[in-house]
Amino acid sequence: MQNSLLYLIGLSLLGSVAGLIGGLVYFLPDKLSTFICRYSIPFASGVLLTVSLLNLMPESYHLLDENAFTVVLIAFLASFIFEEGFTKLHHHGHRNEQEITSGTIPLVLVGDTIHNFIDGVSIAAAFLLEPSLGFVVSISSFLHETPHEIGDFGVFLAGGYNKLQTLAINALSASFTIVGALYVFYLGQNNQDLIGILLAVSAGMFLYLAAGDFLPKDAGDKKDAAFKIAALLLGVILMYLVNITGAHAH
Repeated sequence: MQNSLLYLIGLSLLGSVAGLIGGLVYFLPDKLSTFICRYSIPFASGVLLTVSLLNLMPESYHLLDENAFTVVLIAFLASFIFEEGFTKLHHHGHRNEQEITSGTIPLVLVGDTIHNFIDGVSIAAAFLLEPSLGFVVSISSFLHETPHEIGDFGVFLAGGYNKLQTLAINALSASFTIVGALYVFYLGQNNQDLIGILLAVSAGMFLYLAAGDFLPKDAGDKKDAAFKIAALLLGVILMYLVNITGAHAH
């Protein structure tokens, strides 16, 4: 059990704290930084769509049968209501594109912390079902957290925080991934129904984030549209290859 716990903590760190490297974009030349910010978003959409449809949803169906789809729908709708009524689960874009008000920073921090906690829940639920699935979900969290952190850094820097303060705040928020993972690890032992529900909730949230927040909508010119499509497909292909690797490991 101790080895499993250490492995899960490692996956949680990979899926959260490692994503802080997205903030390093702001140490790059502005033109390159803008390019990465713009096209990392559709890339993240491809990652989330793939892991939700190929991993989380099938596994939740295996545990809950048709009830899994009801949970996915509820989670999808709840994510939309939460964002519309309270605060966004994700913020992205270059720092010059952020609209910062006096209440933005606390809302971003609350939204990030909740999202990181749910990432930990997703990783742990997948891990308890099959460690290789936990690895796949952890990789997907890392790949979509990286552009997420780019957006967060932009918000905090535009709000007057320096780079060190921004890094520390985001690291603290990211640590709640471990809290969520540990919570599920101790609560979900030998509880297949709970694991199925958590996987379905994660699938619904990931679908919403992919389609509602990350999927490109303002295509721009043909060159811009081509880059966005390429980034989206790259995310899909990469997660598909991760899936194959995980399946072979299993």
